[in-house]
Amino acid sequence: MKPAASLLAALLVASFACAQTQSSATPGRITAAAVWQMPSTFLADAHKACDNTAPASGFADCFINQMSKAGASPAAVAFTRELQKQSKGDVGIVSGFDKVGPVVDVAFITYPLRANTNNGLLFVNGTPKIINAEDLSLLNQADMQQSPQFQNTKAQFPNVNLWPGDRDGTTWPNSNSNSEGGVSFTLGYPLRNGCHACAHAGFAEFNWKFGPTGKFLGTVFMGMTPPPVP
Repeated sequence: MKPAASLLAALLVASFACAQTQSSATPGRITAAAVWQMPSTFLADAHKACDNTAPASGFADCFINQMSKAGASPAAVAFTRELQKQSKGDVGIVSGFDKVGPVVDVAFITYPLRANTNNGLLFVNGTPKIINAEDLSLLNQADMQQSPQFQNTKAQFPNVNLWPGDRDGTTWPNSNSNSEGGVSFTLGYPLRNGCHACAHAGFAEFNWKFGPTGKFLGTVFMGMTPPPVP
C-alpha cells in the first residue's frame, strides 16, 4: 500500500473509533434494556466489597461497579450512573419499564441503599430526560391545600402532609392524551399526620402533564380519597 493510502486508511480508522467513543458516551433513549433484577445475594456482596471504600464518597461508584460483576447489562449500569449524577448521590436501579410513548415512558426504580421508600417512579425520555415522580416540589400543593377536601382532612389530622409514594413496581400510572396534544399521567400520594409512621389520612391525586414533544408542563391537583375508616 502506498504511503498516502496508508495514511488515509489510518485516519479513517481513527475517525471511526473516535465517533464510536463519542456515540457510546452520549446517552440515548432509556429503554427496557436498562431493566435489571438484583440477585438475592447482590446487596450483601456489594456491601462486602464497598463498605470500607476510602474516601467514603466513593461508595456509590464502587456499589455501581458491582452491578456489572453481578450480571447487569451496560444499559442498566449506564442508567444508574446517570441517575446517581442527576440526583446528587441517590443510587437507583431500573426494576420495570413501561413504553408509553410516543415520547415519554415510565420506569420503576428500586433504591437499594435507602432506609425507607425503597421504590419509586420516574418519567423518562421527555424534557427533562429524567423526572422523579416522587419529587414533591413538582406537585401543585398550593391548589391541594386550598381545596375543601384538604381543609376537611386537616380538621381531622392537624399535622397532615404529603409523602412520596412507595410504588409496588406492578401498578403503572394511568395515562391518557391531554388537550395539549401530549400525554398525562395520574398518580396518588399518601397523606400522613406528620410522620412516615403516623396515621394514614388518605391519598391526594395529581396529574402530570407533558406536551407533544415530551416537555414537562407541570402538575394539576385532581382530588383526594378519604382517610380510612378507623
